[in-house]
Amino acid sequence: MRRALLLSAVILTALLLQTTVLADVRLLGAKPELMYLLTIVFAFLEGPASGAVTGFVGGMAQDFLLDEPKGITALTLTLLGYGIGLIRQYVVGPSPVFPVVLVAGGTFVGVLFNGVVRFLLGQFDVTVLYQLRVAALSAVYNAILTPLLFPVLRRAAEVSRSRRVSRW
Repeated sequence: MRRALLLSAVILTALLLQTTVLADVRLLGAKPELMYLLTIVFAFLEGPASGAVTGFVGGMAQDFLLDEPKGITALTLTLLGYGIGLIRQYVVGPSPVFPVVLVAGGTFVGVLFNGVVRFLLGQFDVTVLYQLRVAALSAVYNAILTPLLFPVLRRAAEVSRSRRVSRW
């Protein structure tokens, strides 16, 4: 129960930050994507199941809040969270730079995938060059935000884990 409440609070906080504070921070059409950052960090810290759940809940919340076509962001973030969670098992000793690189790469791939799905569904009509530029700049934005938010999200994940009880 505590884990669900904490995840809901983190997602709601990220959505509020993205739609209020970071809404005006745009560079050449790109903006920071906090839901991508949140999904990638939780998937890296907790594994594929937690990454997929975080991605789905965060994606659906973002789709409903921003009045976007329902399910496209949720699909993107669910697949991204699951994929990053699978990569986690192959990381032996991550360096402090690894989460930054992982978030940047994951955001780039996720934004590109989202653009491809929107294009295939007829919801998106921009050039490939524009989509690549937006994906790259969003990845840079998230890479810059990762050192600030990673410790907070790691602490939130640690607090939400259930404690094992040893009985004699």
